Amino acid sequence: METYRKGLSSFPDNPYQELLQFLDEWFDESPTLRVFTSGSTGTPKELLVRKEQMMNSARITCEALHLQKGDKALLCMPLRYIAGKMVVVRALVAGLELIVREPSGHPLADVNEHLRFAAMIPLQVFNSLSVPQEASRLEDTDILIIGGGAIDKQLETALRKMKNTIYSTYGMTETLSHIALRRLNGTEASERYTPFPLVSISLSADHTLVIHAPQVCDETLVTNDVVELFPDGTFQIIGRKDNIINSGGIKIQTECVEKTLRSIISVNFALTAVPHPKFGEALVLLVEKDNEKKIDPKELEGQVKSVLPKYQQPKQILWIEALPLTQTGKISRAECRKLAAELVHY
Repeated sequence: METYRKGLSSFPDNPYQELLQFLDEWFDESPTLRVFTSGSTGTPKELLVRKEQMMNSARITCEALHLQKGDKALLCMPLRYIAGKMVVVRALVAGLELIVREPSGHPLADVNEHLRFAAMIPLQVFNSLSVPQEASRLEDTDILIIGGGAIDKQLETALRKMKNTIYSTYGMTETLSHIALRRLNGTEASERYTPFPLVSISLSADHTLVIHAPQVCDETLVTNDVVELFPDGTFQIIGRKDNIINSGGIKIQTECVEKTLRSIISVNFALTAVPHPKFGEALVLLVEKDNEKKIDPKELEGQVKSVLPKYQQPKQILWIEALPLTQTGKISRAECRKLAAELVHY
């Protein structure tokens, strides 16, 4: 502990103070730590997790990615949430050298060291690719894992060309970060996630993923993620159960419709629903205004109708200043519903 404190003592400002605070909590006598969920589908929840299980998770990841003592790892995630905490725990467990940067949209802006490992959210990766020097540093990072949100096809296509090793992760706060990886580039690129060894998965009656990972979680978790499970033990995400919209008796998976719309909408958007007297729920498309791209509303309306079957077409398209986000940068589905309900009345 003192070694870490001495190395950080000359940095009085964030994010180093946050790191010191976390290290104080990690090395105290309590066997547990307090963490918060992201709140992407509602209010963030507070959880108490065992340090022993966090170390198990760290070992599993380090072994899977062949991270070794002395490897340089970038910490650019908020330490309030499990993703940031686990970067630090991996460093402690495997002896990694942490390169610390304040969480931002451009975590590689001033990183000059060669990184063996980095963990980012999709927005950080997207922003890094938009700046040539940062994009070069991103590709120079040996292993990159991306979590905390969906990776759209445009971003995935850009990453597929890169020569380093890049994974999408699957997991949640309750599983102490990820329990499965999906390769995004190279010859091993796939649409399917492969669970870590000793992680068992199955399907619930609602076709949602069930996770049994005793090394990191005491209870079997029934998730809200609708998946397709394959005979080789891999799985593919279809969408979230709580993102299914029932309109006129037809169940519509929000993520599937959004995936189609990404081919024609170049700005941020989200599909949501509002109560409707006839259909029960009516689809509403929220689209961020973007003066630079000058999207014509009428033209977009026609394009939407051309790519979606009638039952998936939104009843209204609303142009808004910005989509509501959670503290971790995910689209807040709950707030999207509230916003649409405020603007649309039947």
